[in-house]
Amino acid sequence: MPDTEMLYELAELFKVFGDTTRVRILYALSAQEMCVCDIADLLDMTHSSISHQLRVLKQARLVKFRKEVVLKSNLFLLYVENIIHSK
Repeated sequence: MPDTEMLYELAELFKVFGDTTRVRILYALSAQEMCVCDIADLLDMTHSSISHQLRVLKQARLVKFRKEVVLKSNLFLLYVENIIHSK
């Protein structure tokens, strides 16, 4: 049986997947990197709502971002290394 801390972390991760908007964002990012405005347009939501959900996903270490200088924007992408190597 895993220790209590591991079970707590697992329960917190499952909470992240409990929101359909976050699952939709993860699905969209599985296809390509996207900025907040593109995700908002795709999901027909406000930039503020998308930013909030991305913050939750980032805290859960499921997404990360990179600065795109030419577009003057942050592009979000799945944090694949963390997802693959999670224990």
